Amino acid sequence: MKIIVPMAGRGSRLRPHTLTVPKPLVPVAGKPIVQRLVEDITKVCGEPVDEIAFIIGDFGAQVEKQLINVAEGLGAKGTVYHQEEALGTAHAILCAKESLKGNIVVAFADTLFKADFTLDISTDGIIWVSQIDDPSAFGVVKLDSDKVITEFVEKPDTFVSDLAIIGIYYFKDGAFLSDELQYLIDNNIKEKGEFQLTNALENMKQKGTKFKTGAVREWLDCGNKNATVYSNQRVLEFEKNTNSVSEKANIENSIIIQPCYIAENATVKNSIIGPHVSVGNNTVITNCIIENSIIQNDSALTRANIADSMVGNHATYKGGNKDLSIGDYTEINE
Repeated sequence: MKIIVPMAGRGSRLRPHTLTVPKPLVPVAGKPIVQRLVEDITKVCGEPVDEIAFIIGDFGAQVEKQLINVAEGLGAKGTVYHQEEALGTAHAILCAKESLKGNIVVAFADTLFKADFTLDISTDGIIWVSQIDDPSAFGVVKLDSDKVITEFVEKPDTFVSDLAIIGIYYFKDGAFLSDELQYLIDNNIKEKGEFQLTNALENMKQKGTKFKTGAVREWLDCGNKNATVYSNQRVLEFEKNTNSVSEKANIENSIIIQPCYIAENATVKNSIIGPHVSVGNNTVITNCIIENSIIQNDSALTRANIADSMVGNHATYKGGNKDLSIGDYTEINE
């Protein structure tokens, strides 16, 4: 089994946090989004994952090394491909053409999920979906009476279905997918200005591939600040029976309201932290009240009373009552 992870997007909806760090490497409950994603996929695969391929932009050597380490930490080979121009989901996946062989899972790295099933690798293909109230911003599917997908529609202008494609797919034949993606590129078949994966899926269906749906118990989007903070909250709830406060954290005269994640070498003094707060490595928090927030690495907060917030790396904040979203290397003194 191979996992293919397209993650070359700019992450503009999550700025300023993605100005210096790619969105999939933004931490949720102490781990990068992409690491949590591939860990969750390996749990439902039902067989060993031998390769994880990441499709990235110009993220630099340090990011590439971090991604390789993520794959190797799961016992898989890590491979990095580059997408130099954003031309759509089909083009992004095809950048990993060398790895599109055999059983593959394609997972876009801006989503997290919880599921209660094991992947049936004998199936032609599985599209993971979630029932949502407003599917207009997503690709959706229609089903027949046997729960086989009959139609793919990309971001419908009028209501077609409330089963939104969450960005995770299983293909029994990766080479077949590769051929259909290449067909779109070779024939310049675009939809809404880009090469869309849903067009390749429709072609595969027309040629006999039977796609079924995989239902998730919970789907977490990490597209913007509020969604990422909410995802952090939910992941902390999933893991609340695990002690996520490091024994190496320096906690003095403070109250920690679980569930929280506090990294090693973090310092918390004279503060109330939680619930649903993640504090990164080497961050110092003094005289603060913080709830439902993500504070990343090497930052310093003093006299802050904040909730529903994200604070980047190497940031300094001295202030009052706020709903914050401040990026890396920001300094605010109020």
